[in-house]
Amino acid sequence: MKYSELMIRYGELSTKGKNKMRFVNKLRQNIQEALAIYPEVTVYFDRDRGHVYLNGADYQPVAESLKKIFGVQNFAPSYKVEKSVPALKEAVQTIMKNIYQDGMTFKIAARRSDHSFELDSRDLNQVLGDAVFTAIPNVKVQMKSPDITLRVEIRADAAYISHEEIMGAGGLPVGTSGKGVLMLSGGIDSPVAGYLALKRGVEIEAVHFASPPYTSPGALKKAQDLTRKLTAFGGNITFIEVPFTEIQEEIKNKAPEAYLMTLTRRFMMRITDRIREKRNALVIINGESLGQVASQTLESMQAINAVTSTPVIRPVVTMDKLEIIEIAEKIDTFEISIQPFEDCCTIFVPDRPKTNPKIKNVEQYEARLDVDALVERAVAGIIVTEITPEAVSDEVDELIGDLL
Repeated sequence: MKYSELMIRYGELSTKGKNKMRFVNKLRQNIQEALAIYPEVTVYFDRDRGHVYLNGADYQPVAESLKKIFGVQNFAPSYKVEKSVPALKEAVQTIMKNIYQDGMTFKIAARRSDHSFELDSRDLNQVLGDAVFTAIPNVKVQMKSPDITLRVEIRADAAYISHEEIMGAGGLPVGTSGKGVLMLSGGIDSPVAGYLALKRGVEIEAVHFASPPYTSPGALKKAQDLTRKLTAFGGNITFIEVPFTEIQEEIKNKAPEAYLMTLTRRFMMRITDRIREKRNALVIINGESLGQVASQTLESMQAINAVTSTPVIRPVVTMDKLEIIEIAEKIDTFEISIQPFEDCCTIFVPDRPKTNPKIKNVEQYEARLDVDALVERAVAGIIVTEITPEAVSDEVDELIGDLL
């Protein structure tokens, strides 16, 4: 027997009120886009559950794609069976013979949404349970937490049987919580922050600061590859490259070394906020983790955050580094993040950066710079590209391969 569909349960979406269908419709759209690479597959959703009809497509890759889509609590691969008692009895016997091992317990959980069917749910449980006993005489019934639960659903078109429940990604469908811009450095933390924002339904656009010749094409490619990994969870992602060389050189030439880091990140925050405004996003997202480096003390965060009134979401702010690495490995970004390419945050690093910068001092040093003009030129010079799940190899990839 081959699976005919994957039946989706919504989880958190089920708790929504009058706006529930907005979430459900967005989830359906996201699933349709993610599964578009399987032309045979069709998707149908109602208020309570979703149905991915395989129509002959290979079950395994479709299930792997579905596991990554936020908003799916779990799903059950199901067999389509003729809507008759003899066919159902034969099907449950075949399935049980295939999956049963000595000592396992089972139960039948029947549900009849087609009330014209000849047996009600209770009778179905009895009849199909007897059929299992006929096929496997030594099997035992256990109503609470059995090893095998055969779920039988009688619908208008046919009967469906499932015995497996696969956990999905949970969370909310991407796009239901609005749009945010992710400050993506190329390190371990910011891709994880992006992933966690996607999980709560935020559509993200990635902002990356590049300072050639101090940063290499490899560093830019690394950031794009990290963004590509995130497309598995939310579809295509807009990637915004910001020219940052002029600003970093100006800061280095005109400000005390101890304040380079604080001033640099204030500029990054200003530019990201301007891009957010232009791109009609609502929040800024970054990978700051409290106390991890000098720029991530509470005093530094306060000094850096002072340049904007836009909400800043920090999904990993209270996580230990090992917790962040665990998620990075799970979403397959860790190995890319540790590639040895300098980014804007690691060049011109002072030996003793200020961990308790005073805003009054920061503003005094910024007065030496033409802040508005520098921000305007950086924003005017952004390069916007669309990152898709399909990677295309080029000369930079070959160079990176040689280096690694």
